[in-house]
Amino acid sequence: MSKFVFVTGGVVSSLGKGIAAASLGALLESRGIRVTLIKMDPYLNIDPGTMSPFQHGEVFVTEDGAETDLDLGHYERFITTKMSRINNFTTGQIYDSVIRKERKGQYLGKTVQVVPHITNEIQDFILRGARIGAGDEAEVAIVEVGGTVGDIESLPFLEAIRQMGLKLGTFSTCYVHLTLVPFLPSAGELKTKPTQHSVQRLREIGILPNLILCRADRPIPEDEREKISLFCNVPKGAVVSVYDVDSIYRIPRILFEQGVDDVICGALKLSLPTADISVWDELLTKVSNTSKVVRIAMVGKYVDLKESYKSLTEALNHAGIHCETKVLLEYFDSEVIESIGSEQLVNFDAILVPGGFGERGIEGKIKAIECARLNKIPFLGICLGMQLAVVEFARNVSKMAKANSTEFDVLTPYPVVALISEWTANDGSIEKRNLSSEKGGTMRLGNQLIRIAEGTLASKIYGNVTVERHRHRYEFNNVLRDFLQKSGLVCSGETEKESLVEIIELCTSEHPWFLGVQFHPEFNSNPREGHPLFIEFIKAGIMNSKKKLSKREVDAGPVSKGKHETSKL
Repeated sequence: MSKFVFVTGGVVSSLGKGIAAASLGALLESRGIRVTLIKMDPYLNIDPGTMSPFQHGEVFVTEDGAETDLDLGHYERFITTKMSRINNFTTGQIYDSVIRKERKGQYLGKTVQVVPHITNEIQDFILRGARIGAGDEAEVAIVEVGGTVGDIESLPFLEAIRQMGLKLGTFSTCYVHLTLVPFLPSAGELKTKPTQHSVQRLREIGILPNLILCRADRPIPEDEREKISLFCNVPKGAVVSVYDVDSIYRIPRILFEQGVDDVICGALKLSLPTADISVWDELLTKVSNTSKVVRIAMVGKYVDLKESYKSLTEALNHAGIHCETKVLLEYFDSEVIESIGSEQLVNFDAILVPGGFGERGIEGKIKAIECARLNKIPFLGICLGMQLAVVEFARNVSKMAKANSTEFDVLTPYPVVALISEWTANDGSIEKRNLSSEKGGTMRLGNQLIRIAEGTLASKIYGNVTVERHRHRYEFNNVLRDFLQKSGLVCSGETEKESLVEIIELCTSEHPWFLGVQFHPEFNSNPREGHPLFIEFIKAGIMNSKKKLSKREVDAGPVSKGKHETSKL
């Protein structure tokens, strides 16, 4: 039977429960345990797929095509187990399941209540996430409870995990509480009272934490840890200082040094070999030894909330680590680029246009892509970024005036990107048939096999075939494919079954590094290996930086080693 580690949060949100849970998983995995992680979200949405990135951050897509919380991305980056749709569930899914059962009469006429029916359903979902009965169940399942202690929304989840501790018995569950220890500049000291109150609320519910992770902007002194131990009724060794660091990949080392894995193994009565965290130490050595710098401009729509591009920024950092390069990423609002132009992007070493939905800021992204193409700046377009690269090429190279995606202009004379149902040929011209407001298509989600054309930039990166994750509805219009290719666009990757275009690029004679991909490679990146596409993108940025440096040396004389210019929007 699996054992369970429940991770709760207190005082404020955004303390990093996901990273803490993932780091715990990394430590236990390093001791030879088969680990999985589960995220319980207390909102009523069925999943975050329809939520604004400003509200929720990015939507992480699993291999089996589930739209999930961004914390599942942290899980996959820290442990080797792949997540699936059973590793994330919401209050909406719980209530939907219970109501469906009630309608089918499965409760035998009983009054359906939060306790026991909702809490029992939560427990069933937790057991499902641990793959109980599937033959490959996790030895330890780490379950993260969304929200903070005291929230009305998370009370059923907290009650459910309290009951699980009672049902499963001694040494089957361990409770970890992450809380804030703020520093007050006016008082010149750290304050433990918020942590005390947070643990008190948890104990009122009936949950006694085995381990308290104390988040602060600095290491917590011994006397403060002793105070927390005394007032929260936990051993001093179970009060852990989790302070701000330059890289989230230092967290496993910090927790290991304070014996966190020993506390958990003791609570679960697990006798295991000492953790081998050499893989994290090797990674940290690379993080500390960056000899180069590359400046990348990311032109997006959700730049006010950096969590909207979490997997993407992490994938760039992973690539930078393996290229011994510090990645300086600057965000540009595509609406601002739309109004003032793209001239400020010229000085960057590379330009990236990520995915997104909706018409806002589209023309700004197209201007950024045109800037990258004309100035021969390494360019990577992902999902919508790839589609808009096709639009920009069609307009400015193929001379297809007013070319567009039907997502933004349903009456465009050249729908180079459209729903598959909208493709139709009429005597060589393209005619729109579906003018209704109904989208008419479903999202393409999850893994798909992609064939790569030989002799292309994509083949140098991937070889002949690859598998990547998807999250989109609109597609490259194959009806216009031949015309675009005759103008110089290279369609270097396509799906195995439907021959849908997955990768576009420009000939290296026209541009040194210009690539657009329909899929989301960032979901497959991890710090231990990096992702080949992002590694090659960073290398292209480094080469462009060297070229610019050489030109400056000729124009203005020697530049001091290690000096790098930076610019802000």
